[in-house]
Amino acid sequence: MVSSEPIERRVSYISDRLRGSICPICGKRYYKPRYYCPKCGRKSVGKMEETSYLYSKGVLEVCTLIDDPTNKFKTLSPYIYGIVRIPEADIRIPARLTDHIQNTPFKPEEYEGREVVFRFRRRYAAEPHEIVPTTSLTFTFADEYYPYIPYEPKEPKEPSEKPGIVGYALYTSRFRIREGGMERSVPFLDEDSITAAVEAGKLALIQAALHGWKIKKIYVGTESNPYAVKPIASKVAQVLDLGENLGDGVRGVDAIDTEFACKAATSMFKDAVAISKYMAEMGEEYFTMVIGTDNSQAAPRDQPGGELDYFVGYGAAAYIIGNMDVIAEIEGWYSVTSDTPDFWRRDGQKYPLHGGRFTGEPAYFKHIIKASKKLMDKMNLTPKDINYFIPHQPNAKFPLRVARRLGFREEQCIPSLKVTKFGNLYSGSSPAGLAAILDIAKPYEKILLTSFGSGAGSDAYLITVTPKIVEKRKRTEKFNTEWQSSNPYLVYLDYHTYRKFKEGI
Repeated sequence: MVSSEPIERRVSYISDRLRGSICPICGKRYYKPRYYCPKCGRKSVGKMEETSYLYSKGVLEVCTLIDDPTNKFKTLSPYIYGIVRIPEADIRIPARLTDHIQNTPFKPEEYEGREVVFRFRRRYAAEPHEIVPTTSLTFTFADEYYPYIPYEPKEPKEPSEKPGIVGYALYTSRFRIREGGMERSVPFLDEDSITAAVEAGKLALIQAALHGWKIKKIYVGTESNPYAVKPIASKVAQVLDLGENLGDGVRGVDAIDTEFACKAATSMFKDAVAISKYMAEMGEEYFTMVIGTDNSQAAPRDQPGGELDYFVGYGAAAYIIGNMDVIAEIEGWYSVTSDTPDFWRRDGQKYPLHGGRFTGEPAYFKHIIKASKKLMDKMNLTPKDINYFIPHQPNAKFPLRVARRLGFREEQCIPSLKVTKFGNLYSGSSPAGLAAILDIAKPYEKILLTSFGSGAGSDAYLITVTPKIVEKRKRTEKFNTEWQSSNPYLVYLDYHTYRKFKEGI
C-alpha cells in the first residue's frame, strides 16, 4: 500500500500556484483540480486538463474582517478575508488581503468590487520545527502598490551569439522605514526570502515572455533561508512551474541554493552563461533563472551587531540568463576571493556580526577594486569606455568612494545607487542596482557590475545592452525600479513596527 503525501505538501502544491482544472468537453473551469467534471460525468474522467490562476486578476466580491482569529493567525490580526471572482474563468476563490494594516473602522463597501492581484505569501505562523506554510490565496489591490501585469509567454525567436540576460525583475515590499537620509524596504508579516524570490521570478518570466517550463535550472542565492536544512529553490521552482512537467508534482529542473554572503547570486551568472553557451553549441536553447533574495538580517540596536540595523533592507532580484532573445550580453567576467572574515554568523546564532572597520579597506574595497581592474584589463577597457558602474551597496558612501578610486565619475555610479531607497538587500544588492540601470540603459551601452560578498570575494561582469531591451522592459514598467522607489502607496513604519515585521510570523 502506497501512503499519501503529507498534507502540507498536497496543500502547497495546489494553493501555492492556484492550480485548477478545465473540462475539455464543456470547457468549465474549476479550482481546485478535479479528476472529473460533475457536469459531464463519466465522459470527463481522466481527461481533465490542469491549469493555473497564479497570473490571473480577480475582483473582490464580498469580504469581512477577522479580528479574533485562531492562534496561528493571531500575528496577522485583524485581517480582511473575502471571496475573489476570477472573471476569465468564472470561478470564485477564498483569499486573504495582505500588505494591509487595518487602523480605521472596517467598511466592506470600501473594498468590495475592486480589482485584485494574487500574491504568494506565508499562510500562518509556524513553530520552529514545522514546515513553513505557503499559499497564493492572498491578494492585494491592483490600483495600489502592486499593479496587475499580464503574462503572455511566447516562443523564443532569435538565437544570440553571446548568452546573457533574457529578462529581469526587482521585487521590494511597499512597507518602509525612513531614518535620516535613508529609506529601507521592510517585509510584511507574511513575507520572507522565499516569498520575495517567487515574486521576483514571476515578474522576470512576465518580462521575458518565457514559458516557465523552458527554465532548466534555477539558482537561489540567500543568507536568510528560513530553513537551516532544506532548499528554497525547490519551492520557487514548484510555484513558478519551472522545467518540464513529469507528473506527480515532479519537475524536470535543477534547483540549487547558493551561499556566499552578498554575492551568492552574482556568483552564478557566469555558470548560467557557460551552460547556455555550451548548449547553444549543441544546438539547444537553454535558460537559467538566478535569484538573489534576502530579508537582510540584523540584531536590534541594543544588541551586539545592532549597528547593521540602520542599513538592512528586504527584497529580491531575479535574472533569466539564456542564449535566445538576449537583452543584455554578458561579455566577460573576473572573480577574486580571499579568506577575509569581515562578516559572519556562527551556526545557531540568529544574527550576524561584523569586523567593524575591518569590513572596509581589507574587505569591500580591496576585492571590488582588484576584480574590476582585472576585468577591465582583460577586456582592454578603461572607465571612460563604460557607461555605468554598479558596485555592491552596503551603504550610501562605499559605492561612490570605490567608484572614484577606480576612476569612474559619480554620474556613472549614482543611477544604480538604490541602497538609500531599499537598504542593503544582501544577495539582491548589486543585482538591484543592475535592474535600475537596465530600466534606463540604451542599446549598446556598457555596464560594469562588481558584486561583493563578505568572507570574502567579488564577481566583476562586463554587460552590453542590446536593442531587444526596449520592447521587453515595457512589459514590466508598471512595477519597475523607479515605481518601487517612489510612489504614493508606500507605507512608513515606526521602529517598533519595523522590528515586528522584520522578525516575521
